[in-house]
Amino acid sequence: MMILADTPSSFLQIEGVPMSTLVSELDMTTDMKPRTREKAMTTQPTGELIEILLVEDNPDDADLTLDALREGKVRNRVTHLEDGVEAMAFLRRQGSYAAAPRPDLILLDLGLPRKNGREVLAEIKQDPDLRRIPVVIMTSSDDEKDILAAYNLYVNCYVTKPVDLDQFIRVVKSIEQFWFGIVKLPAA
Repeated sequence: MMILADTPSSFLQIEGVPMSTLVSELDMTTDMKPRTREKAMTTQPTGELIEILLVEDNPDDADLTLDALREGKVRNRVTHLEDGVEAMAFLRRQGSYAAAPRPDLILLDLGLPRKNGREVLAEIKQDPDLRRIPVVIMTSSDDEKDILAAYNLYVNCYVTKPVDLDQFIRVVKSIEQFWFGIVKLPAA
């Protein structure tokens, strides 16, 4: 399943009531029929559109990540894929992904079906056309062996997913702020 979502920069509330300006976002259900969800939005995102590839098989973690990015300050479009094989086809623009945008950042889970996150990371970092794309591992594993293996494969950053909902959202927002507010990245 692939989900593209343009994310607004922030949500403004006055005394807990969202502003009345609403934008629609496309969300795909499991039967691939579009449905519309509405979100309050008061300002248009600023800056260039940032492409983010989220590779996450857990629907709850994917939703939390998408929600946190929606609330961020950077105008972004997130492509969500659920397994490593799809992720590599997307990155290599193969098959139905021939017109896929090149991501500016990859958020990658380790425990993926069909091809795990370590295998995806290794392929990305071995490919001269993909290796400069920053890859952030976002996983529930805090095992030292997983951390060492990821850095030995040249991951740019390893983040253990917090169990606490508010902390999870803060972590995702800090990743966005760091990679798009502080770091200078090369042009694609």
